[in-house]
Amino acid sequence: MPRKIAAFGELLWDLLPSRKVLGGAPANFIYRINSFGDHGTLLSKVGNDKAGRVARETLRNMGVSDENVQTDYYFPTGSVKVKIDEFGNADYHILTDVAYDHIEINTEMMDAFSQADCVCFGTLVQRYGISKNTLRELIHEAPDVVKFLDINLRKKCYTASSIEDSLKMADILKTNDNELLITKELLGLKNENLKKLAQEVIEKYNLKIILCTLGANGAFCITDKNEFFYDPGHEIELVDTVGSGDAFSAGFVHYYMNGHPINEALRFGNAAGAMVATTTGATTPIGKNEIISFMLQTHKRNSIQL
Repeated sequence: MPRKIAAFGELLWDLLPSRKVLGGAPANFIYRINSFGDHGTLLSKVGNDKAGRVARETLRNMGVSDENVQTDYYFPTGSVKVKIDEFGNADYHILTDVAYDHIEINTEMMDAFSQADCVCFGTLVQRYGISKNTLRELIHEAPDVVKFLDINLRKKCYTASSIEDSLKMADILKTNDNELLITKELLGLKNENLKKLAQEVIEKYNLKIILCTLGANGAFCITDKNEFFYDPGHEIELVDTVGSGDAFSAGFVHYYMNGHPINEALRFGNAAGAMVATTTGATTPIGKNEIISFMLQTHKRNSIQL
């Protein structure tokens, strides 16, 4: 049975070197969730401007409802300039004080959160008080829902406090290796080894699962039961990494919330992220069956010792 998944946060325009693409981690995540057959709901806000109107239309054309996307009559629709380096890695310059920084609590959002099986959030939407406080109220009203934190640390858009508060609200953390090390420094954690550091975070913040992506070297997972899983990287022809992490998160959540074992969820998420990295932008259509077929193919894998 399809699961109900809600995501709270940014809806914005990614200004890529070649074109403009609708994005924002929660929007990318919900797009993939829907493409896998679950019922995804996006909770966000756009401006009362052309960019906002086109964002709504584009979102609907992607198969994502804009029912819980608010309109701001003062602040503009968000955007981010994306630079892609020679290795396909993305660098982001994110505009501040935009519509998604001012998402307001309402009954519809409270219903969407409390009735979901899983909710997803990150740190970028917590830059300003209004959206930050709205998120906390929504989390408080959904005590039995699985909380998935895709931490998404963007430069100048997070603090030690926002990271720690987010960890305290979460059941599952998705991070990458660099973000995990940043978290270590900001929160004064001890371990240098990624595996031991992830275990330290689980114990300190009472998490159930930590997922850590390792770029070309795949991803690993540690649970509160001391289970460890690792899936090597897929050797691919990299185009750009925009949306790859969001696809990983959506793939894991889809499998995990539909009752698959954690190691299978990790494998599916890892493959989904790899396939998105072979495309331009975050929302090139890739079907679930395509990902499964990709997983069954014999190709080179990249692994590291953890």
